[in-house]
Amino acid sequence: MNDIQSHEARYDCWLQHRDTYTGSLPEETLKKIFLMPAEGPLTHAAGELRRGLEKMFGISAKCGAKCGAGGGITLEIGAGGIPPEAFIIRAEDRGVIITGADEAGCLYGVYRFLALLAQGKICRGMEITDAPTTPIRALNHWDNLDGTIERGYAGASLFFKDNRVEYDPVRIQDYARLLASVGINRLSINNVNVRGPAKRLITEEYLPELAKLAAIFRPFGIRLLLSVNFSSPCSLGACASADPLDLAVAEWWKRRADMVYGAIPDLAGFLVKADSEGESGPFQYGRTHADGANMLAEAVAPHNGIVFWRCFVYNSTQDWRDTGVDRARAAYDHFMPLDGAFADNVILQIKHGPFDFQVREPVSPLFGALQKTRHLMELQITQEYTGHQIDLCYLPSMWEWVMNFDTRHGRNTAIKDLLGRSDGPGIGGLAGVGNVGLDRCWTGHPLAQANLYGYGRLAWQPSLSAQAIAEEWSALTFTNAQAAGTVEKLLLDSYRIYEKYTAPFGVCFMVTPGLHYGPDVEGYEFSRWGTYHRADREAIGIDRTETGTGYTGQYPPENAALFSDTSACPENLLLFFHRLRYDFKMRNGRTLLQNIYDTHFEGYDEARKMRDLWLSLEGRVCQTVFEIVKERLERQLENARQWRDVINTSFYRRTGIDDAQGRKIYR
Repeated sequence: MNDIQSHEARYDCWLQHRDTYTGSLPEETLKKIFLMPAEGPLTHAAGELRRGLEKMFGISAKCGAKCGAGGGITLEIGAGGIPPEAFIIRAEDRGVIITGADEAGCLYGVYRFLALLAQGKICRGMEITDAPTTPIRALNHWDNLDGTIERGYAGASLFFKDNRVEYDPVRIQDYARLLASVGINRLSINNVNVRGPAKRLITEEYLPELAKLAAIFRPFGIRLLLSVNFSSPCSLGACASADPLDLAVAEWWKRRADMVYGAIPDLAGFLVKADSEGESGPFQYGRTHADGANMLAEAVAPHNGIVFWRCFVYNSTQDWRDTGVDRARAAYDHFMPLDGAFADNVILQIKHGPFDFQVREPVSPLFGALQKTRHLMELQITQEYTGHQIDLCYLPSMWEWVMNFDTRHGRNTAIKDLLGRSDGPGIGGLAGVGNVGLDRCWTGHPLAQANLYGYGRLAWQPSLSAQAIAEEWSALTFTNAQAAGTVEKLLLDSYRIYEKYTAPFGVCFMVTPGLHYGPDVEGYEFSRWGTYHRADREAIGIDRTETGTGYTGQYPPENAALFSDTSACPENLLLFFHRLRYDFKMRNGRTLLQNIYDTHFEGYDEARKMRDLWLSLEGRVCQTVFEIVKERLERQLENARQWRDVINTSFYRRTGIDDAQGRKIYR
């Protein structure tokens, strides 16, 4: 079986079968597995190692009680001096030793060993010690009980159908394996918008089935989370309100938590979206978000549970006529005054930017500013605003830029340095909105698997580069070396190209309302969502400096000054922070309007080159995968054409100014 012969290979994602084993270790070394201790906690890791060797390399291995003279692979627990979930891989003359700090660490070591073996990077004398930077590496599903997925582009839900918990246990186990192989250790399975029957997931009606699901994930080191509706005490018919300071409400949640944890003792906790986009919350009772979160935290505390409280809170009934209200300010304005008011088992979950997973927006000013409250950074893996897994858009390129952003709250305060820090303004982990469904290749677009893989690798080690991740994923997924190199290039070019033909310079929300795919220059311009760019015949953008909405003042002085100065502000964020005339001269000497024209023409041309580069791989990759990706790239090219022509025509009609290069703009 190889890339050309089997389209089923893409089901295994980055755990691909190789035609032959070509590693430097003797094959005999890989046929013996020894456990220390021989029974108990290492059994699952040993099973995964045996399965991986057979599935990926066609090597049949047997387990023994202790290492013999012929060498082999030894799995052991109890390495001193390394943190939880860490591992050491040593390739010695007598064989390979994989040592975990604990059971999870050994399992992660097994998966890393298999990945390195597949890349030809295991050799005698090598030693690798690795540990996750962050303790919480979560994946959030937005799955609904009817089987649909909000912002899902890869088929129906893995977990639900027709308002039932319904799944294929074999596929769920395969999914758990994929997630564990890149270090994911928390998983919420239902939509943060908890509506209708989903409110009853925390009742006797659903808990027995959820417990069975949790049992599948548990051996892989993955603990489930449940999204809950803040108004459950009244919507489930028990209380007159959901006021968090009402003792009857607090008691209801305590009893409910006891019931839930009785079914799933290792549940990681509850995920909550409150006072946001129509969801109920403490504001309707005149309470703070600390009041709401702490009430729930008290309910789950006896079970060592955590409340993951999303900070996506803003006025979603904004009047477009009111230029003084700025949605970008909302998270900081709501939560910064509450720093230190939250219980120890509350973790704020904060979107990486102040808006909503746009193609480009600044990093939220809450990061680095919060000093006394546990918090996570939320990223979006599913491509809501970045192409719906139709358009190729490699998101680790965006995330690397986020990780390198320096918050300027002291020293060593880039986001990648704050992740995992236990002192001061440390960020306790990452939460990613997943991109997986029932499609055979998991992500709809086979190359979108790179975003799921990349998220896991970044959650484990935030300092990894997008290039290093792309190289890993491509080599693991496409066993043909030429194909792997070509796919790596496609990935690394794709985010820059997508940004060019959609919304460069920090312009946000020029998308089809509701759908969020394809251009609509004024689709959200007069809506209630606060997503305005206010383009007219002379200028575009929002003044967010001290002379405008004051948003830049939420950053420390050095960053505030950077963003407020048009000559210093990163050009990819100029229109997020400034309102500029179309004749504003950019650093390349051309006007803002000419740059708008240029980027959209260039983006389309480069999207065509991406399509053509993929076509050069015919015969070198599985034909079914080739056809799927070809079809998606053709659709992407049409999307890029639509963006180019709609955006350029729209701005030409506003300004009457021609393209300096005389290219076709529709009048």
